[in-house]
Amino acid sequence: MTLTIALAQLNFTVADISGNVEKILSAVEQAKHQHADVIVFPELCVTGYPPEDLLLRGDFLAQTERGLARLLRDIQGITAVIGYPSRQGETLYNAAAALRDGVIVAEYHKLALPNYGVFDEQRYFKAGRHTCLFEVKTTKLALTICEDIWRDGIIAANRDAGADIILTLNASPFHAGKMQQRETIICSQVRAAGIPLVYVNQIGGQDELVFDGASFVADRDGEIVYRAAEFEEQLDLVEFNGSRPAKTGIVALYQPVVSEYKALVLGIRDYVRKNGFQGAILGLSGGIDSALVLALAVDALGADRVECVLMPSRYTQDISNQDAELEAKALGVRHHVIPIEPAVSAFNAMLSPLFAGSKTDTTEENIQARCRGVLLMALSNKQGKLLLTTGNKSEMSVGYATLYGDMAGGFAPLKDVSKLLVYQLAEYRNTLTPVIPERVISRPPSAELAPDQKDEDSLPPYSVLDPILALYIERDQSAADIVELGYPREAVERAISLVDRNEYKRRQSPPGIRITPRAFGRDRRYPISSAYRGISELNPTAQDNVTE
Repeated sequence: MTLTIALAQLNFTVADISGNVEKILSAVEQAKHQHADVIVFPELCVTGYPPEDLLLRGDFLAQTERGLARLLRDIQGITAVIGYPSRQGETLYNAAAALRDGVIVAEYHKLALPNYGVFDEQRYFKAGRHTCLFEVKTTKLALTICEDIWRDGIIAANRDAGADIILTLNASPFHAGKMQQRETIICSQVRAAGIPLVYVNQIGGQDELVFDGASFVADRDGEIVYRAAEFEEQLDLVEFNGSRPAKTGIVALYQPVVSEYKALVLGIRDYVRKNGFQGAILGLSGGIDSALVLALAVDALGADRVECVLMPSRYTQDISNQDAELEAKALGVRHHVIPIEPAVSAFNAMLSPLFAGSKTDTTEENIQARCRGVLLMALSNKQGKLLLTTGNKSEMSVGYATLYGDMAGGFAPLKDVSKLLVYQLAEYRNTLTPVIPERVISRPPSAELAPDQKDEDSLPPYSVLDPILALYIERDQSAADIVELGYPREAVERAISLVDRNEYKRRQSPPGIRITPRAFGRDRRYPISSAYRGISELNPTAQDNVTE
């Protein structure tokens, strides 16, 4: 006997209960029209994922229960597997249920609650204790949720309970390489247990997180017989003959740089859409970072919803102004030119009595950046457009950014993108259509806040700096370990010292899109007030001063 299962890889909005319910019901009707027997949705699809501390609110849970009641009433003629928080007395479970014709056929409570990285489920939920099976057309289906199938023994336990097919609801966020890791681990467990698995993952941006989809079906040998596209909503059907899935469309898995670019585009689009902004605005300097952010914003929102502002100072080179204009014209966006010298002069004049006798230093450089921030925030307020900051992860790591200046804004698309990856993403974008002038990619990077300024005047070359930062921040390697790997001791000391002393800046930065296994924010929570210094084992007498 054949069983047709629909995989609903969809984009839900946190706390939009009515909107999510409508999306579920629309997909149910589409699946019924295509003669599906079962439709499977992502984890916590009724509330959106992750709802975080909304789960602590009784009114929010009551809304969720009303949404569930409507689904229970309106889902007829098909079995729908949905995810939602299930409140039982004072206990809350991360639940999945099979609904059909006004009946909850089965309810499952997630066994494995992740509490690492971006996950904090033990704060909200109690772990379930039992497997859960139900039957459709003589086929026994088991329910699991996300982390369950990463843990040894749970897939096998469902097989031993008599399951013919595993259904798993997921909200698994993207980072580079995650898709391969996901399939490798899960398929190895499927192969060991000898039972097929249907994996449904959500897509979409949710604050810092981006969910990639890439839903799949694996047969009992752990071979992929179906894979959905990454970062796209899809509703596809897979037919099972008994417990044997038919081979159908298999979209290519993760491609470095290309997939990161798609993640950034989706993250910008959903942040703007889900927060009700009219579009996006940014400062365009003629440098590589702002050029890439402009391209990402246009690809996410369309040129008609993106605006940029050129804000030259006395130190801005003509070539920078020319390149910025070329970028704006190539992408078809409105752009304005507002020289900042009048504002800088006014601030310097106001401060000159208090600065008398002091040497010129980074203070004066920061005033320039803050004048730009004030202008951009004013335009953002007036137009209802989201101000995108253009700083990258390398700069945020070492504090090479100005508080309330170039850090001012509502969203930071490149916050988890290293400088070296910025160049790779820019080069990739130019393979689609050439919108970033080649000399922007080839010129040495500069903040242009002082005469003939270059980033390498203050920092190690990015070819050295970025690998050191990745080892220290993303892999928690010690300074001694990094030096032992062959990196220059002086560069290691400089980079780590800057990372440690600039936590206060990162804590005040806008949210940004996570594309690595260890982003600043939910992933990496370090105290601001701390005597810890990562270079102490190399230089026990080193002392750092917090400066801008």
